[in-house]
Amino acid sequence: MPLPLIAEAFTHGISAIPFAWTFLRAAPWLILIWILKTYFGGAVNTSERLMHSKVGGTSGIGAAIAQGLASRGAQIILLTHHTSGDPFLVDYIEDLRSSTNNQLIYAEQVDLSSLHSIRLFATKWIDNAPPRRLDTIILCANTMTPKYGKNEVTEDGLEANWGINYLANFHLLSILSPALRAQPPDRDVRIIFGTCASYIGGNLQSLKDSRSPLPSGDKYGTSKLALTVFAQAFQTHLDAYQRPDKQANNSRVVVVDPSFARTPGMRRWLTMGSLWGLALYLVMWPLWWLILKSPEQGAQSFLRAVMDGELGREVGGKLIKECREIDYIKKEVKDQKVAKELWEFSERQIEALEKEGAVKRALEKKDREGAGKQEVQAGGPSDGNANASGAGAGARAPGSRRTRKAG
Repeated sequence: MPLPLIAEAFTHGISAIPFAWTFLRAAPWLILIWILKTYFGGAVNTSERLMHSKVGGTSGIGAAIAQGLASRGAQIILLTHHTSGDPFLVDYIEDLRSSTNNQLIYAEQVDLSSLHSIRLFATKWIDNAPPRRLDTIILCANTMTPKYGKNEVTEDGLEANWGINYLANFHLLSILSPALRAQPPDRDVRIIFGTCASYIGGNLQSLKDSRSPLPSGDKYGTSKLALTVFAQAFQTHLDAYQRPDKQANNSRVVVVDPSFARTPGMRRWLTMGSLWGLALYLVMWPLWWLILKSPEQGAQSFLRAVMDGELGREVGGKLIKECREIDYIKKEVKDQKVAKELWEFSERQIEALEKEGAVKRALEKKDREGAGKQEVQAGGPSDGNANASGAGAGARAPGSRRTRKAG
Protein backbone atom coordinates (compact mmCIF):
# COMPACT_ATOMS: atom_id res chain seq x y z
CA MET A 1 0.00 0.00 0.00
CA PRO A 2 2.78 2.58 0.65
CA LEU A 3 4.04 2.28 -2.95
CA PRO A 4 0.76 3.37 -4.60
CA LEU A 5 0.53 6.31 -2.19
CA ILE A 6 4.09 7.39 -3.00
CA ALA A 7 3.39 7.03 -6.72
CA GLU A 8 0.21 9.09 -6.34
CA ALA A 9 2.15 11.83 -4.53
CA PHE A 10 4.77 11.99 -7.30
CA THR A 11 2.18 11.90 -10.06
CA HIS A 12 -0.58 14.21 -8.83
CA GLY A 13 1.04 15.90 -5.84
CA ILE A 14 0.64 15.45 -2.11
CA SER A 15 -2.78 17.13 -2.16
CA ALA A 16 -4.15 14.11 -4.03
CA ILE A 17 -3.60 11.93 -0.93
CA PRO A 18 -6.43 12.29 1.64
CA PHE A 19 -5.33 13.92 4.92
CA ALA A 20 -1.70 14.01 3.75
CA TRP A 21 -1.10 17.62 4.81
CA THR A 22 -2.81 16.97 8.17
CA PHE A 23 -0.49 14.05 8.77
CA LEU A 24 2.60 16.04 7.76
CA ARG A 25 1.68 18.86 10.15
CA ALA A 26 1.14 16.43 13.04
CA ALA A 27 4.23 14.29 12.32
CA PRO A 28 6.82 16.64 13.91
CA TRP A 29 4.77 16.80 17.12
CA LEU A 30 4.35 13.04 17.23
CA ILE A 31 8.09 12.61 16.73
CA LEU A 32 8.78 15.15 19.49
CA ILE A 33 6.45 13.31 21.90
CA TRP A 34 8.18 10.02 21.04
CA ILE A 35 11.62 11.55 21.69
CA LEU A 36 10.52 13.05 25.02
CA LYS A 37 8.85 9.80 26.13
CA THR A 38 11.97 7.83 25.22
CA TYR A 39 14.18 10.31 27.11
CA PHE A 40 12.09 10.41 30.29
CA GLY A 41 11.67 6.62 30.12
CA GLY A 42 15.32 6.24 31.13
CA ALA A 43 17.86 3.55 30.38
CA VAL A 44 17.02 -0.10 29.71
CA ASN A 45 18.79 -2.98 31.42
CA THR A 46 20.86 -5.05 28.99
CA SER A 47 22.47 -7.43 31.48
CA GLU A 48 21.41 -11.05 31.86
CA ARG A 49 22.15 -13.59 34.57
CA LEU A 50 21.02 -17.07 35.60
CA MET A 51 18.18 -16.45 38.04
CA HIS A 52 17.46 -18.55 41.13
CA SER A 53 15.93 -17.64 44.50
CA LYS A 54 14.88 -13.99 44.74
CA VAL A 55 12.66 -11.97 47.07
CA GLY A 56 10.38 -9.29 45.61
CA GLY A 57 6.99 -7.48 45.90
CA THR A 58 3.42 -7.22 44.64
CA SER A 59 2.78 -3.60 43.62
CA GLY A 60 4.37 -0.66 41.81
CA ILE A 61 8.02 -1.15 40.88
CA GLY A 62 8.16 -4.26 43.09
CA ALA A 63 5.55 -5.96 40.90
CA ALA A 64 7.45 -4.95 37.75
CA ILE A 65 10.68 -6.39 39.22
CA ALA A 66 8.89 -9.64 40.06
CA GLN A 67 7.52 -9.80 36.51
CA GLY A 68 10.95 -9.19 35.00
CA LEU A 69 12.67 -11.81 37.14
CA ALA A 70 9.89 -14.38 36.75
CA SER A 71 10.04 -14.07 32.96
CA ARG A 72 13.72 -15.01 33.21
CA GLY A 73 12.98 -18.16 35.18
CA ALA A 74 13.77 -16.92 38.71
CA GLN A 75 12.34 -18.66 41.73
CA ILE A 76 10.61 -15.81 43.57
CA ILE A 77 9.37 -15.52 47.13
CA LEU A 78 7.10 -12.51 47.52
CA LEU A 79 6.99 -10.93 50.96
CA THR A 80 3.51 -9.52 51.49
CA HIS A 81 1.25 -8.48 54.35
CA HIS A 82 -1.58 -10.49 52.77
CA THR A 83 -2.35 -13.92 54.22
CA SER A 84 -1.66 -16.95 52.04
CA GLY A 85 -5.40 -17.48 51.47
CA ASP A 86 -6.15 -13.89 50.50
CA PRO A 87 -8.07 -13.93 47.15
CA PHE A 88 -6.04 -11.00 45.79
CA LEU A 89 -2.72 -12.74 46.52
CA VAL A 90 -3.91 -16.08 45.13
CA ASP A 91 -5.09 -14.45 41.89
CA TYR A 92 -1.94 -12.32 41.62
CA ILE A 93 0.39 -15.31 41.91
CA GLU A 94 -1.67 -17.41 39.49
CA ASP A 95 -1.67 -14.56 36.95
CA LEU A 96 2.09 -14.08 37.37
CA ARG A 97 2.75 -17.79 36.95
CA SER A 98 0.61 -18.01 33.86
CA SER A 99 1.91 -14.80 32.18
CA THR A 100 5.57 -15.78 32.71
CA ASN A 101 5.20 -19.55 32.32
CA ASN A 102 7.04 -19.89 35.63
CA GLN A 103 5.60 -22.00 38.45
CA LEU A 104 8.41 -21.17 40.91
CA ILE A 105 6.59 -18.19 42.41
CA TYR A 106 5.49 -18.26 46.04
CA ALA A 107 4.54 -15.83 48.81
CA GLU A 108 5.17 -15.61 52.54
CA GLN A 109 3.40 -13.29 54.93
CA VAL A 110 5.45 -10.51 56.51
CA ASP A 111 3.94 -7.31 57.86
CA LEU A 112 6.69 -4.69 57.65
CA SER A 113 4.73 -2.47 60.04
CA SER A 114 5.21 -5.08 62.79
CA LEU A 115 8.62 -5.91 64.26
CA HIS A 116 7.16 -9.12 65.70
CA SER A 117 5.93 -10.26 62.27
CA ILE A 118 9.37 -9.57 60.78
CA ARG A 119 11.06 -11.57 63.54
CA LEU A 120 8.71 -14.53 63.09
CA PHE A 121 9.43 -14.71 59.36
CA ALA A 122 13.19 -14.14 59.56
CA THR A 123 13.67 -16.54 62.48
CA LYS A 124 11.76 -19.24 60.64
CA TRP A 125 13.98 -18.67 57.60
CA ILE A 126 17.32 -18.91 59.40
CA ASP A 127 16.20 -21.89 61.53
CA ASN A 128 15.84 -24.01 58.41
CA ALA A 129 18.39 -26.84 58.15
CA PRO A 130 20.14 -27.03 55.77
CA PRO A 131 20.20 -23.27 55.07
CA ARG A 132 17.72 -22.19 52.39
CA ARG A 133 19.19 -20.95 49.14
CA LEU A 134 19.18 -17.16 48.97
CA ASP A 135 20.67 -15.36 45.97
CA THR A 136 19.12 -11.92 46.22
CA ILE A 137 17.05 -9.82 48.58
CA ILE A 138 15.29 -6.84 47.00
CA LEU A 139 14.13 -4.22 49.49
CA CYS A 140 11.74 -1.92 47.62
CA ALA A 141 8.88 -1.52 50.11
CA ASN A 142 8.08 2.13 50.60
CA THR A 143 5.56 4.48 52.17
CA MET A 144 5.20 8.24 52.30
CA THR A 145 2.81 10.53 54.13
CA PRO A 146 1.54 13.17 51.67
CA LYS A 147 1.38 16.84 52.60
CA TYR A 148 -2.30 16.82 53.58
CA GLY A 149 -2.46 13.14 54.50
CA LYS A 150 -3.04 11.70 57.94
CA ASN A 151 0.09 10.77 59.88
CA GLU A 152 0.30 6.99 60.06
CA VAL A 153 1.96 4.76 62.64
CA THR A 154 3.06 1.13 62.61
CA GLU A 155 1.72 -1.58 64.89
CA ASP A 156 4.55 -0.74 67.28
CA GLY A 157 3.48 2.91 67.37
CA LEU A 158 6.38 4.13 65.21
CA GLU A 159 6.04 6.93 62.70
CA ALA A 160 5.37 5.06 59.43
CA ASN A 161 8.11 6.64 57.28
CA TRP A 162 10.74 5.62 59.79
CA GLY A 163 9.22 2.28 60.73
CA ILE A 164 8.61 0.91 57.23
CA ASN A 165 11.15 2.67 55.01
CA TYR A 166 14.09 2.07 57.32
CA LEU A 167 13.67 0.21 60.63
CA ALA A 168 11.79 -2.74 59.09
CA ASN A 169 14.66 -3.31 56.63
CA PHE A 170 17.25 -2.95 59.39
CA HIS A 171 15.42 -5.50 61.55
CA LEU A 172 14.93 -7.96 58.69
CA LEU A 173 18.56 -7.95 57.54
CA SER A 174 19.91 -8.01 61.09
CA ILE A 175 18.18 -11.37 61.60
CA LEU A 176 18.80 -12.73 58.09
CA SER A 177 22.51 -11.90 58.21
CA PRO A 178 23.52 -15.49 59.24
CA ALA A 179 21.54 -16.89 56.29
CA LEU A 180 23.44 -14.62 53.91
CA ARG A 181 26.82 -15.55 55.40
CA ALA A 182 25.96 -19.27 55.23
CA GLN A 183 25.64 -19.28 51.42
CA PRO A 184 28.35 -21.22 49.53
CA PRO A 185 31.39 -19.14 48.50
CA ASP A 186 30.75 -19.66 44.78
CA ARG A 187 27.27 -18.14 45.00
CA ASP A 188 26.75 -14.54 43.87
CA VAL A 189 24.61 -13.07 46.66
CA ARG A 190 23.18 -9.54 46.43
CA ILE A 191 21.15 -7.29 48.70
CA ILE A 192 19.39 -4.55 46.72
CA PHE A 193 18.23 -1.41 48.54
CA GLY A 194 15.72 0.93 46.92
CA THR A 195 16.31 4.63 47.58
CA CYS A 196 15.58 7.93 45.84
CA ALA A 197 17.04 11.41 45.46
CA SER A 198 15.12 12.53 48.58
CA TYR A 199 17.92 11.11 50.72
CA ILE A 200 19.91 14.25 49.88
CA GLY A 201 17.56 16.34 52.04
CA GLY A 202 17.67 13.98 55.02
CA ASN A 203 19.06 14.92 58.43
CA LEU A 204 20.29 12.21 60.80
CA GLN A 205 21.72 14.66 63.32
CA SER A 206 18.26 15.49 64.69
CA LEU A 207 17.02 11.96 65.42
CA LYS A 208 15.05 11.72 68.66
CA ASP A 209 14.92 8.63 70.86
CA SER A 210 11.14 8.30 70.61
CA ARG A 211 8.42 6.62 68.55
CA SER A 212 8.64 9.54 66.12
CA PRO A 213 12.43 9.97 65.83
CA LEU A 214 12.46 11.91 62.56
CA PRO A 215 12.96 15.69 62.48
CA SER A 216 9.91 17.80 61.68
CA GLY A 217 11.28 18.74 58.26
CA ASP A 218 11.78 16.09 55.58
CA LYS A 219 10.74 12.87 57.33
CA TYR A 220 10.65 10.85 54.13
CA GLY A 221 14.09 12.07 53.03
CA THR A 222 15.59 11.29 56.44
CA SER A 223 14.19 7.76 56.36
CA LYS A 224 15.78 7.24 52.93
CA LEU A 225 19.08 8.69 54.12
CA ALA A 226 19.04 6.31 57.09
CA LEU A 227 18.40 3.38 54.73
CA THR A 228 21.25 4.43 52.43
CA VAL A 229 23.68 4.83 55.35
CA PHE A 230 22.61 1.43 56.67
CA ALA A 231 23.24 -0.13 53.24
CA GLN A 232 26.90 0.93 53.42
CA ALA A 233 27.16 -0.19 57.06
CA PHE A 234 25.66 -3.59 56.21
CA GLN A 235 28.26 -4.12 53.47
CA THR A 236 30.97 -3.36 56.03
CA HIS A 237 29.29 -5.81 58.42
CA LEU A 238 29.33 -8.57 55.78
CA ASP A 239 32.93 -7.86 54.78
CA ALA A 240 34.08 -8.12 58.42
CA TYR A 241 32.81 -11.69 58.76
CA GLN A 242 35.48 -14.41 58.67
CA ARG A 243 34.07 -17.44 56.87
CA PRO A 244 34.97 -20.89 58.30
CA ASP A 245 36.23 -21.93 54.85
CA LYS A 246 38.53 -18.83 54.75
CA GLN A 247 36.89 -17.70 51.50
CA ALA A 248 36.18 -14.04 50.72
CA ASN A 249 32.79 -12.51 51.36
CA ASN A 250 30.47 -13.26 48.43
CA SER A 251 27.61 -10.86 49.34
CA ARG A 252 27.32 -7.47 47.67
CA VAL A 253 25.09 -4.56 48.62
CA VAL A 254 23.76 -2.45 45.75
CA VAL A 255 21.70 0.72 46.21
CA VAL A 256 19.27 1.62 43.42
CA ASP A 257 17.54 4.90 42.61
CA PRO A 258 14.76 4.11 40.10
CA SER A 259 14.05 7.83 39.49
CA PHE A 260 10.45 9.07 39.14
CA ALA A 261 7.84 6.50 38.10
CA ARG A 262 4.04 6.28 38.04
CA THR A 263 3.69 4.19 41.19
CA PRO A 264 1.01 4.37 43.93
CA GLY A 265 3.53 6.20 46.14
CA MET A 266 4.20 8.82 43.46
CA ARG A 267 0.47 9.28 42.98
CA ARG A 268 0.02 9.91 46.71
CA TRP A 269 2.82 12.48 46.64
CA LEU A 270 1.51 14.32 43.58
CA THR A 271 -2.08 14.42 44.89
CA MET A 272 -0.84 15.55 48.34
CA GLY A 273 -3.44 13.29 49.94
CA SER A 274 -6.40 15.49 48.93
CA LEU A 275 -9.37 15.12 46.58
CA TRP A 276 -8.48 18.39 44.83
CA GLY A 277 -4.98 17.03 44.31
CA LEU A 278 -6.41 13.84 42.83
CA ALA A 279 -8.62 15.85 40.45
CA LEU A 280 -5.61 17.90 39.34
CA TYR A 281 -3.58 14.70 38.91
CA LEU A 282 -6.24 13.27 36.59
CA VAL A 283 -6.44 16.48 34.55
CA MET A 284 -2.65 16.52 34.18
CA TRP A 285 -2.41 12.79 33.43
CA PRO A 286 -1.04 13.30 29.87
CA LEU A 287 1.88 15.26 31.36
CA TRP A 288 2.58 12.61 34.00
CA TRP A 289 2.40 9.91 31.33
CA LEU A 290 4.99 11.81 29.32
CA ILE A 291 7.56 12.71 31.97
CA LEU A 292 7.18 9.86 34.51
CA LYS A 293 8.44 6.35 33.94
CA SER A 294 6.14 3.37 33.91
CA PRO A 295 6.76 0.83 36.71
CA GLU A 296 8.44 -1.41 34.13
CA GLN A 297 10.82 1.39 33.13
CA GLY A 298 11.49 2.18 36.80
CA ALA A 299 12.41 -1.46 37.40
CA GLN A 300 15.26 -1.43 34.86
CA SER A 301 17.94 -0.21 37.29
CA PHE A 302 16.86 -2.87 39.80
CA LEU A 303 17.16 -5.55 37.14
CA ARG A 304 20.61 -4.22 36.26
CA ALA A 305 21.62 -4.40 39.94
CA VAL A 306 20.48 -8.03 40.08
CA MET A 307 21.94 -9.23 36.79
CA ASP A 308 25.12 -7.28 36.02
CA GLY A 309 28.07 -9.62 36.49
CA GLU A 310 30.56 -6.86 37.30
CA LEU A 311 28.58 -5.78 40.38
CA GLY A 312 29.05 -9.25 41.85
CA ARG A 313 32.82 -9.09 41.51
CA GLU A 314 33.55 -5.50 42.52
CA VAL A 315 33.33 -3.68 45.84
CA GLY A 316 29.81 -3.52 47.26
CA GLY A 317 27.77 -0.45 48.23
CA LYS A 318 27.53 1.13 44.77
CA LEU A 319 24.66 3.42 43.75
CA ILE A 320 22.91 2.61 40.44
CA LYS A 321 20.68 5.06 38.58
CA GLU A 322 19.62 4.87 34.94
CA CYS A 323 21.41 1.51 34.76
CA ARG A 324 24.82 3.03 35.50
CA GLU A 325 26.91 3.74 38.57
CA ILE A 326 26.82 7.25 40.03
CA ASP A 327 28.42 8.88 43.08
CA TYR A 328 26.66 9.61 46.36
CA ILE A 329 26.04 13.32 46.88
CA LYS A 330 25.65 13.14 50.65
CA LYS A 331 28.98 12.61 52.46
CA GLU A 332 27.21 11.10 55.48
CA VAL A 333 26.44 7.97 53.48
CA LYS A 334 30.01 6.67 53.84
CA ASP A 335 30.76 8.20 57.25
CA GLN A 336 31.65 5.31 59.58
CA LYS A 337 30.87 7.33 62.70
CA VAL A 338 27.40 8.23 61.47
CA ALA A 339 26.77 4.61 60.48
CA LYS A 340 27.84 3.29 63.90
CA GLU A 341 25.65 5.77 65.77
CA LEU A 342 22.66 4.96 63.54
CA TRP A 343 23.19 1.19 63.99
CA GLU A 344 23.35 1.49 67.78
CA PHE A 345 20.36 3.82 67.85
CA SER A 346 18.33 1.34 65.78
CA GLU A 347 19.28 -1.63 67.97
CA ARG A 348 18.24 0.24 71.13
CA GLN A 349 14.95 1.25 69.58
CA ILE A 350 14.11 -2.27 68.38
CA GLU A 351 15.05 -3.81 71.73
CA ALA A 352 12.77 -1.41 73.63
CA LEU A 353 9.88 -1.84 71.20
CA GLU A 354 10.12 -5.63 71.16
CA LYS A 355 10.07 -5.75 74.95
CA GLU A 356 6.96 -3.58 75.00
CA GLY A 357 5.38 -5.73 72.31
CA ALA A 358 6.13 -8.96 74.20
CA VAL A 359 4.52 -7.59 77.39
CA LYS A 360 1.49 -6.41 75.43
CA ARG A 361 1.02 -9.80 73.72
CA ALA A 362 1.38 -11.60 77.07
CA LEU A 363 -1.32 -9.41 78.63
CA GLU A 364 -3.62 -9.90 75.65
CA LYS A 365 -3.14 -13.68 75.86
CA LYS A 366 -3.93 -13.60 79.58
CA ASP A 367 -7.08 -11.56 78.93
CA ARG A 368 -8.22 -14.01 76.23
CA GLU A 369 -7.65 -16.97 78.51
CA GLY A 370 -9.55 -15.25 81.32
CA ALA A 371 -12.44 -14.44 78.99
CA GLY A 372 -12.49 -18.06 77.81
CA LYS A 373 -12.69 -19.37 81.36
CA GLN A 374 -15.55 -16.99 82.13
CA GLU A 375 -17.47 -18.24 79.10
CA VAL A 376 -16.98 -21.85 80.20
CA GLN A 377 -18.16 -21.05 83.74
CA ALA A 378 -21.15 -19.07 82.44
CA GLY A 379 -22.21 -22.01 80.29
CA GLY A 380 -21.99 -24.59 83.18
CA PRO A 381 -24.17 -25.27 86.28
CA SER A 382 -24.74 -22.27 88.53
CA ASP A 383 -25.23 -23.98 91.95
CA GLY A 384 -25.45 -27.27 93.83
CA ASN A 385 -29.20 -27.66 93.27
CA ALA A 386 -28.64 -27.81 89.56
CA ASN A 387 -26.10 -30.59 90.08
CA ALA A 388 -28.51 -32.51 92.30
CA SER A 389 -31.23 -32.36 89.68
CA GLY A 390 -28.93 -33.55 86.95
CA ALA A 391 -30.79 -36.82 86.62
CA GLY A 392 -33.98 -34.88 86.02
CA ALA A 393 -34.25 -31.75 83.93
CA GLY A 394 -30.49 -31.50 83.28
CA ALA A 395 -30.12 -35.06 81.99
CA ARG A 396 -29.99 -35.72 78.24
CA ALA A 397 -31.93 -38.64 76.86
CA PRO A 398 -29.87 -40.91 74.57
CA GLY A 399 -30.47 -39.99 70.94
CA SER A 400 -32.02 -36.64 71.83
CA ARG A 401 -31.27 -33.55 69.72
CA ARG A 402 -29.04 -32.07 72.46
CA THR A 403 -27.03 -35.29 72.71
CA ARG A 404 -26.52 -35.53 68.96
CA LYS A 405 -25.40 -31.84 68.80
CA ALA A 406 -22.91 -32.36 71.63
CA GLY A 407 -21.45 -35.40 69.93
